[in-house]
Amino acid sequence: MRAKTLKHRLARQEYVLRNGRRMVVLEENEYNRLRMKADEWEPLLPEPDSDGNYPAVEYARASLARKIIRHRRRVGLTQVELARRAGIRPETLCRIELGNRTPAIGTVQKIDRALKKAEAEFGRLEYGVYS
Repeated sequence: MRAKTLKHRLARQEYVLRNGRRMVVLEENEYNRLRMKADEWEPLLPEPDSDGNYPAVEYARASLARKIIRHRRRVGLTQVELARRAGIRPETLCRIELGNRTPAIGTVQKIDRALKKAEAEFGRLEYGVYS
């Protein structure tokens, strides 16, 4: 296991200048691995206090964020695509998914409708009936 991790850290990379900016060139497999790793991120649920109680607002924000992220990924949408379909700004969706903001009920309803519609489209396109 350690050798595999070390192998990834030592993956061949090059630096190139493009338009005056330094860029890193990675092997496609390494790029895909890093991209998938980044996609696994979700906001952490808060820790309980000494009495075992969770902070309600923080827990609700993180829980909602996780649900939206998981549904969005399952349907195959990016944040920008979901925001466009929901009629909200991408920055707003990003803040919600980070668990930094408590969205208005109307915003949650827009996101929910957009996810359900995308899910129905995805089901028809790929499988005929979404299961």
